[in-house]
Amino acid sequence: MDNTSLKSRMSGKVQELKTPAGEQTNITVTPAADTSLAPTDSSYIALTSNALDLIRANLKSQPLSLDLFDVVKSPSGGSTVFEVPGLAGNEAAMELTGIVLDYTTPRAYWDTPDPVEGTPPVCMSQNSIISHDGKACALCPYNDFGSKDGDSNAKACKESVLLFLLRPNNIIPLLVRVPVTSKPRFLKYSTRLLSSLTPISSVVTKITLEKATSKQGKPYALFNFQAVSTLSPEEAAQARAFGQQFMEIVNAATLVPELAQAS
Repeated sequence: MDNTSLKSRMSGKVQELKTPAGEQTNITVTPAADTSLAPTDSSYIALTSNALDLIRANLKSQPLSLDLFDVVKSPSGGSTVFEVPGLAGNEAAMELTGIVLDYTTPRAYWDTPDPVEGTPPVCMSQNSIISHDGKACALCPYNDFGSKDGDSNAKACKESVLLFLLRPNNIIPLLVRVPVTSKPRFLKYSTRLLSSLTPISSVVTKITLEKATSKQGKPYALFNFQAVSTLSPEEAAQARAFGQQFMEIVNAATLVPELAQAS
């Protein structure tokens, strides 16, 4: 057998398979680009910049106290519109969207029914479990339902949830104060994420309001929480790291009394 002739014929067949009939096109194989180290395309600039270094530099080692944060409270009268502090004053917003970096569950007791805003409480707790002087909140009579005025089921000790909500194009979280009426909704939302092993800081949360009426006929706003998207693994890791380091900057000793001020 003529091996030279066979090799020539096989080489010709290979070239025919590589090139479509009627075309004489050179085929260039380009390897796929390596995207494993590509920066995350995100509108959350706090996760993709030197935000923590900038915060530390601007603070000059001073504690990050609560009065430096913008705070959103539950609107009165059953309104379903948030008032968000902005450069030109308060701005109306139908929803708040961002990453919940962390949250606290403070509670506080005042010995007057209507304390002046900014008045420090008689007793407070950062986690609603142990008071600032080491007493169990569960055993306190001011934690009993109906202890506020005897005419309602309200407690004399005021509970809330304070969310550190990181919004796009911001490096300082917005503080969202969730009232006790909506505290169970937030804890249920957090638990649902937990049931699927999803950290709350790895999703984008949307917060909206709906109008409700108390048993006494007074209108108020209820908070709704919804996970609208999931962060990529890279973003989730960045959010977790940023949240941990950011909360280290927040001086807890300074923050606790201010969290419980009358509002």
